[in-house]
Amino acid sequence: MQTAKPIRPTGKTVNTVAVFETQLDNYEMIHRGKVRDIYAIDSDHLLIITTDRLSAFDVILPEPIINKGIVLTQVSNFWFDKLDDIIANQISNIHLDQLQLSSAERHLLEGRTVIVKRLKALPIEAIVRGYLIGSGWKDYQQSGKVCGITLPTGLQLADQLPEAIYTPSSKAAVGEHDENIDFDKTVELIGADLANQVRDVSLKLYQTAAQYALKKGIIIADTKFEFGTNNEGQLVLIDEALTPDSSRFWSATSYRPGISPPSYDKQFIRDYLETLDWNKAAPAPHLPANIRQQSAEQYQQIAEKLLSTED
Repeated sequence: MQTAKPIRPTGKTVNTVAVFETQLDNYEMIHRGKVRDIYAIDSDHLLIITTDRLSAFDVILPEPIINKGIVLTQVSNFWFDKLDDIIANQISNIHLDQLQLSSAERHLLEGRTVIVKRLKALPIEAIVRGYLIGSGWKDYQQSGKVCGITLPTGLQLADQLPEAIYTPSSKAAVGEHDENIDFDKTVELIGADLANQVRDVSLKLYQTAAQYALKKGIIIADTKFEFGTNNEGQLVLIDEALTPDSSRFWSATSYRPGISPPSYDKQFIRDYLETLDWNKAAPAPHLPANIRQQSAEQYQQIAEKLLSTED
């Protein structure tokens, strides 16, 4: 385990020990994902623990990033609250202090845990791109399109798109790679009504968040949303929202097209890994301590910027 200065973007006391994985005495773990450990609370609720694990290219890296899970939880909860007039979210009204946890477990989970409603997750990831970067840039260079969507000619790396575009992908199991899919495939997977709803609400969520973030000096280049449905078939926002793990965040003051802008997110780790002789399959290489520390600092910076009460 590592220790470090605690992150307090919301002013709350948080743990100073990195959490790679968890095991609770009184609750059954039902899923361990790339980042989150999920436990059953009862027939209607789940406990989601956001660990400090980091995945890159869909592979879990061997070392945690100190306090990453706390940052992701705080940032995600901020967005869930801010965007709940657009769509319902997964957060329940049950609190951590209502659970049967030991004092050690409670201390470990503080700041990195949410208790959510049980929902039926949709088998797609809803990706919205506002800027031409990453796999979208590679796609555009080859075809003039991004995920089958034709774009204007002559765009540069990191250019802002004429309007945000919706480019869904499949959801891969841990250790496997997500795959871009077209809109017709989402209709095939979840039906036309839900497919249209997911696309429209994803674009609205992105546009609303991007406008807010820009006031904080942050560009949201792209992001990923996940959704589920409740027993009434209502669409609900789940998993995480607009975090450094699910989004590209750039500084508005240093942004310019033609270069890959520095990011407040795990792109820093991806860029480092691209310099290694690694085939992007498990096992992942070890990260040097300085790379882990710089990554932790970037996660902290974006949380402080987004959650700041200053205009």
